[in-house]
Amino acid sequence: MKQPTPTDQENADLLANTIHALQGGLTALPLSAAMENTEVWQQQFLQSGQPELQNIAREFGNLQSMLSSGKLDGPSIGRCLSMLGAQTSELMRSAPEERKLGLNQLSTLLLRIGGDLEADNNGKKK
Repeated sequence: MKQPTPTDQENADLLANTIHALQGGLTALPLSAAMENTEVWQQQFLQSGQPELQNIAREFGNLQSMLSSGKLDGPSIGRCLSMLGAQTSELMRSAPEERKLGLNQLSTLLLRIGGDLEADNNGKKK
């Protein structure tokens, strides 16, 4: 059975909720909430029918695998978040005007958090 297509308001709410959750920092975000959020995004992109969104859906799948593996690998998760940030930035180019600000905020957060995860762990290995 096909899932109903989310409304524009549901998409706007999802974007706003994701930004809000990430602004609180990764350690404040329960793993279950992160998994649920990534699942919703992945399903939206998979169901979009747009080939350019399929790569983002795959990256969300990678992130879910990393989060559910039992051992969290900071640098790998950081690289994944950075990739999602870059992909979100690409989406912004063709997004409706009313979504560009939110996508820019999300992209910036993902890139910063991803970079921080990579840098923190790299520093610990020295």
